[in-house]
Amino acid sequence: MSIDNLKNGLPEYAKDLKLNLGSLARSTELNEQQLWGALLAAAATTRNDTVLSEIADEARGHLSDEAFNAALAASSIMAMNNVSYRAKSWLGDDYAQVRMGLRMNVIGNPGVDQADFELWSTVVSVINGCEHCTLAHETKIREEGLTKEQVWEAIKVAATVQGVAQAIQIDAAL
Repeated sequence: MSIDNLKNGLPEYAKDLKLNLGSLARSTELNEQQLWGALLAAAATTRNDTVLSEIADEARGHLSDEAFNAALAASSIMAMNNVSYRAKSWLGDDYAQVRMGLRMNVIGNPGVDQADFELWSTVVSVINGCEHCTLAHETKIREEGLTKEQVWEAIKVAATVQGVAQAIQIDAAL
């Protein structure tokens, strides 16, 4: 199971996604851990069993157990945070100072380099459409020393993996 299986399983109308997935898997902007953690976090966030299974299988060969778990933790914790922070934003100023009241310990101690976890949290937040979280994590990433090119590469990973999941879902339904 692998990225190649995903590429080979894409329908003809998704040729651009196939090409993008292939080129992103050879990224030079991100180191191996950043890239494969971003791919795994994005795959988990798509909620597509095929995409997650294929990427997770290959990611195990590129990530330590700690990094593998941290990428999945980023997907899980940001799923919660993206919902709650979007809701606070929608509800307006009256909710701005309301205490979140949710545990988020993994963000402070993810078991991997903080910049990598923040990058993966950005990937998840972009897919989930949370502007607040995307901006907050991007700021932290930049403070940690990553470049805008690295951030954008991770966002391209998020966009492409989401598109691949969509194409696979469409193909399965038809």
